[in-house]
Amino acid sequence: MTRATAFEILKKHLNNKKLFSHSLATEATMRALAPKFNGDVEEWGITGLLHDADYDKAKGFPDQHGMLLTKLEPNTIPTAVEHAIQSHNYEFTHVIPVSPMDWAITCCDELTAIIVFLAQEQKEKSLTSLTTNLILTKLKDKHFAKGAKRETIYFCKEKLGIPLEDFVAITLTAMQGIHTELGL
Repeated sequence: MTRATAFEILKKHLNNKKLFSHSLATEATMRALAPKFNGDVEEWGITGLLHDADYDKAKGFPDQHGMLLTKLEPNTIPTAVEHAIQSHNYEFTHVIPVSPMDWAITCCDELTAIIVFLAQEQKEKSLTSLTTNLILTKLKDKHFAKGAKRETIYFCKEKLGIPLEDFVAITLTAMQGIHTELGL
């Protein structure tokens, strides 16, 4: 599967502009993480791009989020990408993350959302004003982004061997690299 094909699938199934930007942010993060695990940058990027492609259609059915995409696009999604997408919502799909790619999408999903939220709170509404330390401070603040599942972010150390500070820095740098596309 090419990135162009994945992008068309995303446009076809995801109408929410914020989630579309979130998908781009997650793609950038996955691309940045892939070399650390000798992963295929395109495959990891496509995983990030498509991980929420079925979100609109699964709304109200959390056990279907991550599972519907392969039904919507039969025989299209590569097996490893399919498993990673299904496992990023493991609490509901019961598809357990196994590979580094599975855990990377699981860990960075919530973090990219938190970083976007934090950027939008800034006076400049920009990623450029954010720092790793600010993000780490906000992660500790239970009142900030209350709905975010921080525990999945914290798996970065245990499951990927990347300390939280480094994981946040990688994610922030990747997102800053596409700030124009993100509108931040």
